[in-house]
Amino acid sequence: MEAFESMVALALEDEQLVVSEAVKFPVPRQTSSGLQTHGYEVDLVGARSDKLILASVKSAFGSRGIVANHVVGATDDVRARKLYALLNDPVIRDAVLLAAAERYGYSPSQVHLRFYVGRFAGPTRGLDEKRIRDWCGSQTVGGGPIEVYGVSDVVDRVIRIAAKKQYRDHAVLVTLKALSAAGLLNLKLPDVSTIDDAAE
Repeated sequence: MEAFESMVALALEDEQLVVSEAVKFPVPRQTSSGLQTHGYEVDLVGARSDKLILASVKSAFGSRGIVANHVVGATDDVRARKLYALLNDPVIRDAVLLAAAERYGYSPSQVHLRFYVGRFAGPTRGLDEKRIRDWCGSQTVGGGPIEVYGVSDVVDRVIRIAAKKQYRDHAVLVTLKALSAAGLLNLKLPDVSTIDDAAE
């Protein structure tokens, strides 16, 4: 599991979901050579009694960031478009959704597709982020639109977990606690009682 995926997995667990690492789902497609089946990977799968979450996770830290044209499939760059096939190719995403629903015993309406982004391209102007969020919001997949979560959404959840008093031997949580305790990170973990009160 990649580092940002590890943070996203924690955020999903905070929603009372049981989280699995990457899972591949076979998708048959008609090609010029005949019917071919390829496995399409979902980065994280989160499950609880009432819902199944299929999460596509892209960090893009240290790079330009996630480009809207690539996500929505409005580019001639085939490789870039294919990186987001789970989002922008209706045939693939519908087939993966149905395969996941059947494999885990959910109705299609209980399955939700999420897109977790570490860094959007052009963060200062925010145009790529807005376009990605607007486009994803216009797509109906399973139980609703494609849900988009940015890095601040993930970090807020992870800080909530780190604020809890019980110890958990997890690299992300221990890193937050250690850096805060050493005074190397200007991170004030919120009081867990305050968080719990606000959540009620």
